[in-house]
Amino acid sequence: MTDSDILGLHRILPMAFERQDMTALWADRAARVAADAGDAAAMMDLSMILQAHARTDEALAMMAEALKIRRDYRVVHGDGSGIRLLAFVTPGDFMANTPVDCLLNGSDAVLWLHYVDADTADLDDLPEHDVALLAIGEATAHRPVLARMAALLPGLPGPVLNADPHTIASLTRDGVSAMFADETALLVPRTHHVGRAALAAVATGTVTLEATVAGLSFPIIIRPLGTHAGGGLDRADDAGELATYLASYPDDAFFLAPFVDYRGADGLFGKQRIVLIGGKPYPSHLALSDHWIVHYFGSGMAENPAKRAIEAAWMANFDTDFAARHADAFAALNRHIGLDYFGIDCAELPDGRLLVFEVDVAMIVHDLDDVATFPYKKPTMQRLFDAFVAMGRARLPALADAA
Repeated sequence: MTDSDILGLHRILPMAFERQDMTALWADRAARVAADAGDAAAMMDLSMILQAHARTDEALAMMAEALKIRRDYRVVHGDGSGIRLLAFVTPGDFMANTPVDCLLNGSDAVLWLHYVDADTADLDDLPEHDVALLAIGEATAHRPVLARMAALLPGLPGPVLNADPHTIASLTRDGVSAMFADETALLVPRTHHVGRAALAAVATGTVTLEATVAGLSFPIIIRPLGTHAGGGLDRADDAGELATYLASYPDDAFFLAPFVDYRGADGLFGKQRIVLIGGKPYPSHLALSDHWIVHYFGSGMAENPAKRAIEAAWMANFDTDFAARHADAFAALNRHIGLDYFGIDCAELPDGRLLVFEVDVAMIVHDLDDVATFPYKKPTMQRLFDAFVAMGRARLPALADAA
């Protein structure tokens, strides 16, 4: 163990998910910091524990203190004899960066987290590694650091996965909708960036929605800029509901898109999370809900055996059924995005197209679900994790030369 070693998400998240008591762990790390104010690794563990308990502001403050001391942290998987992966990450919560630590589950990899920001001067003196990954997700606040990495990465020797900061930065909701506007195999509803003043005029009846945004009419979905995981997302069926929404959110600008009713024949809304690794799609989860905003943990999957049976069958037959049926959609995604690793949230439409809600490199992907309740998930997720490690290994110079 070195002074860079931290527990990592793949150890802390399961403890939080299973509601384990972390009092002793917290006391241990707090004692280390009390004994040595320079113990940045202990601070980073404390930050992750705070995040796991939804104390985000405190967590980010603790992380900032740790990053004043060091920018590199090591997470050892298994016996540490496997691939050495260096991930370029930026300060933030669990959704700020690709969940690399979770993607290495079941491996013997060594993960180095190297924190960068818009002021990073260079990429000198990096920890020894075999392959690197740009793991920073799309977000308004991340644009300066992604721009900085676009300047720095070309000078870095060795293989780098997702080495395209400009493409990552372009994965905004309106950017993705424009990107796929002419594709027929999938639907990304046209998303509009609209200021508050213009929406307020619509809400008061001064002007119509159609006059404000050409081609858009009620019902619509609306959310503040820069939100993920359903943050601030709602539906407005008329000007009155838009006014109610605006009264709840003080933001200066919003994303608007037409509401698409994607209910299946069973009357349920089904949302799939899929990741593409080296161009190949892998299933992460399928959630079924009575409500059009579908969150896995709020959809009743754990309480409903019939829903779980549908998800299990979807996972078991994914390659020959879902992936084959939407091969043209996945080809379009790879053609336009072309990253080594990214995820999508999507749904099947009755007309056979793939409805894409979001594209990002930082979607949460995990195998934390209870094995007794979800026995089909661990093998499926391990296959995904193994594919991620294999992609990294395939980029090693010796293996690439042999190929």
